[in-house]
Amino acid sequence: MRLSSGPAGDDHELRAVLQDVASGYWMSMQDLLLRTEAGVLRAEGGADWSRWTFRTQVLGAASAGTTVVQTWQREVPDSRPASVMRARVAVERALRANRIGDVQHLQSLWWTASAACAAAAQVAPHDPVPYLCRLALAELDPDQVDPEHRRHAPDPQLFPGPWGLLAEVDRRDPGNREAYHRMARYFLVRKGGSVAHQDFFARWVADGAPTGSPLLALPLYVAVERWRATHTGRESLDASLYWVTDRALARARTAYRDWFAVTTSRRLTQDMNYLAHALWSSQQYGPAAEVFRTLGAHASPRPWLYLVADGARWERLFLDAHDAALANGSP
Repeated sequence: MRLSSGPAGDDHELRAVLQDVASGYWMSMQDLLLRTEAGVLRAEGGADWSRWTFRTQVLGAASAGTTVVQTWQREVPDSRPASVMRARVAVERALRANRIGDVQHLQSLWWTASAACAAAAQVAPHDPVPYLCRLALAELDPDQVDPEHRRHAPDPQLFPGPWGLLAEVDRRDPGNREAYHRMARYFLVRKGGSVAHQDFFARWVADGAPTGSPLLALPLYVAVERWRATHTGRESLDASLYWVTDRALARARTAYRDWFAVTTSRRLTQDMNYLAHALWSSQQYGPAAEVFRTLGAHASPRPWLYLVADGARWERLFLDAHDAALANGSP
């Protein structure tokens, strides 16, 4: 089986647009986002922003190394999607500078991103993405200098953080997947943060998440972070001992039973890869086989590359897990 591992996952429309973005063309991105935005507003039972937030996030990452969004905004200055994408791109550039330690440009990139977020919020007041972008920028303030990044939590057992920004996203899109993943990331990178803090937050989120919510898979991400903290560079064979603990088994079962098994929507490829990995590693082959069948050839590098000493061999591990699950878990 030849794997497909691009950031678009199984979103075929998005994959085609990414090719145009790489070539410097913006019109197909505009068309896709206009259709996506219209679909959000037409959704039965209220706006469903999940596809919009995912597509803008992937396109923002793909566009950050280009001038395609600037060109689009220059050609169509009153475009609401272009303004939102400008915020996505500006935030992605600031985050990249932070990751590589580019202190020289980080401050100016942060100010540019903050201004882009404010502009997007003004033209798209009902859109959660401008606040998602501000939530992402909180990662650049690990010392919590900005009062906005040290708000008291709704639960006294949780830690101060950018809770006000999370509330703004929730007001527009309750239970937004990206927002809660951003918060989990913040509790790892902030001063004094740790995987244990992430874990507590993820369990709190999952305990309050409704059936069918992708947030039920959030603890699986933190479990992988726990694995990485103590097993960097180890081979996947060691993981079986980690994933057969009662806590790991329960997390995988809950995500499968209450999220994957009850909905076919809002299931991102990466979430399903984390679930397939957790079920396979904990030897729950029947459910794992079902998730692998749904995934087909759509594999995401994470979490598989964390389980092999040579990250380049992650595809082989995915295929081995796929074959083992189907061999042992099929009726």
